[in-house]
Amino acid sequence: MPNLYVITGPTGVGKSTISKRLAQNLSKSALIDGDEIYHQIIGGYISAWKEGNHLQTFWKVCINTISIYLQDGFDVVFNYIVTPENLALLKNEFKNYTIKFVVLLVDELTLLSRDKERLKDCQMKERCITLLNNFKNRNYNINNILDTTNLSIEETVNLIQNNSNFILK
Repeated sequence: MPNLYVITGPTGVGKSTISKRLAQNLSKSALIDGDEIYHQIIGGYISAWKEGNHLQTFWKVCINTISIYLQDGFDVVFNYIVTPENLALLKNEFKNYTIKFVVLLVDELTLLSRDKERLKDCQMKERCITLLNNFKNRNYNINNILDTTNLSIEETVNLIQNNSNFILK
């Protein structure tokens, strides 16, 4: 039976990089980047953090897409900003599958350093620290948090694949 990997964390922590490498390591997998789905809306686009956003539609598309891949036997790696409420939705929708949920975190200096590596117009600067603190203040299970400050991409992916602590119960 295929697995669902849900990778979250603040902007700049490495969700996309880790998710892509994880999907490449799996024998039959699909990578779903939440940002790409959210940005499919063109006319009437509203940023996710603003009132009137299209997050309700976004989650419908994500759930349907994840479902199709899982039903067809693909492991799915999904990355996006996932709140505990969003996680409850995913857990309910995919209760018949193994879900590995990982919150990637790093220290502030590492996050700022990684942010500087992004394209100039994609850099968040001090806002990424605000988002990091938001993640630290959410009610995530400690077993699902992975501090990647001193880990390589390969070490991080290996931990996600092989650590059963990340499996949602």
